[in-house]
Amino acid sequence: MFNSKIIGLGYYVPENVVTNDDLSKVMDTNDAWIQERTGIQERRHVIKGEDTTTSMGVKAAKVAIERAGIDKNDIDFIIFATLSPDYYFPGPGVLVQRDLDIKTVGALDVRNQCSGFVYGISVADQYVKTGMYKNVLVIGSELHSHGLDMTTRGRGVSVIFGDGAGAAIVSREEDTSKGILSTHLHSEGQHAEELSLIAPGMGKRWVNDIIADNDPNDESYFPYMNGQFVFKNAVVRFSEVINEGLEKNNLKSTDIDLLVPHQANLRISQFIQKKFGLTDDQVFNNIMKYGNTTAASIPIALTEAWEEGKIKEGDVVVLAAFGSGFTWGSVIIKW
Repeated sequence: MFNSKIIGLGYYVPENVVTNDDLSKVMDTNDAWIQERTGIQERRHVIKGEDTTTSMGVKAAKVAIERAGIDKNDIDFIIFATLSPDYYFPGPGVLVQRDLDIKTVGALDVRNQCSGFVYGISVADQYVKTGMYKNVLVIGSELHSHGLDMTTRGRGVSVIFGDGAGAAIVSREEDTSKGILSTHLHSEGQHAEELSLIAPGMGKRWVNDIIADNDPNDESYFPYMNGQFVFKNAVVRFSEVINEGLEKNNLKSTDIDLLVPHQANLRISQFIQKKFGLTDDQVFNNIMKYGNTTAASIPIALTEAWEEGKIKEGDVVVLAAFGSGFTWGSVIIKW
């Protein structure tokens, strides 16, 4: 058995910056209201025709591959986490294989929304640990902006989300005392509809139903979120799954050098920081700049933290996420 380790990181965000004041021009909201509830100051939105979920993922992947010091054809497997694929099918994993012009490796799409990257890292970790693959490309990429209700009706959700992508190369590590030490995954589907996008879907409303009804007030194809309910569950599950990872590895909260939480809401991160007694230097947040980029949020934040020198060899780094599904998870890494 081997351990796995992250040997390359990269991210990409669109150049188009959308501030809270920009949003106030198209919906009844304001900067103070958004910052008070979410901590978000601005986010990035793709200008139509300039990027897709796949193209952003490819751009992030190229940076990660270069930093890993490997050739693109050294990649043995691709894992792509997103809730906003280019097409209903096929998924973006195969499009990455095509657009990177690499050999015909397997490609897997992960549909676990905000915890998608954590789930993807967990899958990559197991493939590498068992010796099946040596280098796995894991991408989290989201293009939310084209599917949001950018009116006052949708402001409770639409002000939160942004576009972007992050990527990691997970590779073999023969020293089992470092690398990815453990991963921990959970779900609670009884709350699935509390944070969801119902249509188009085969279960209730497919495209032909939407077209036939031609109802301008049909909100089933816009995201829905029971914000307070999600918040209350998130702070509990974040704490549980971080503790689970620490206990598995005989670690304490004082051993955490850096916590990189999913960037859902700055208030959630601050709550968790206080609960674990961590300093500002021990928690990395960038939701202020990018909003919630769902599956992309952890790899973007992890990459920025690494670029800023906040992660050193030997550091204990904890990744944790909670989101739609409900799904949640954590990853414990000895860097």
